[in-house]
Amino acid sequence: MITVQNRALKQLLWVGMGSISMFFAGLTSAYIVRKGEGNWVEFVLPEWFWYSTITIILSSVILILAQQNIKKDKSIFSLVLGVLVLGLLFTFFQFNGWNELTSKGIYLTGKGSNVAGSFLYILTLAHLVHLIGGVIALLVTAINAKRKKYSSENYLGLEIA
Repeated sequence: MITVQNRALKQLLWVGMGSISMFFAGLTSAYIVRKGEGNWVEFVLPEWFWYSTITIILSSVILILAQQNIKKDKSIFSLVLGVLVLGLLFTFFQFNGWNELTSKGIYLTGKGSNVAGSFLYILTLAHLVHLIGGVIALLVTAINAKRKKYSSENYLGLEIA
């Protein structure tokens, strides 16, 4: 049953997603514009960042499976727990990517830093902060799933996560 409160929460979610999308679009736009101005150090993106991208895509697929399961009143706890583990794995990949950048002499700020590296650090750090918010939401969702608070009639928490 869709209540007025649920509808309002979903609308807030869409507003938040729109804001976050605009934030990342702005960063990406600034990246593209600044790259065209010159003084840009070209470097190969560490493989760790590709692994984190694959991890996020896999997380999305698992969350879709969890929604399909709950609509059939099947358990979702193990799926939500799997997404939590993937979130931690994403964090591990990000830190390894930053370590690799640092080992190649690409820094966020300071002597020897370049705007290309700084943009990459800021973009990936913003993504990590965004992910931490998602992990917190998933923790709440996992607790509620373990307590069997979701059903085919009530799974808003899973949708919002």
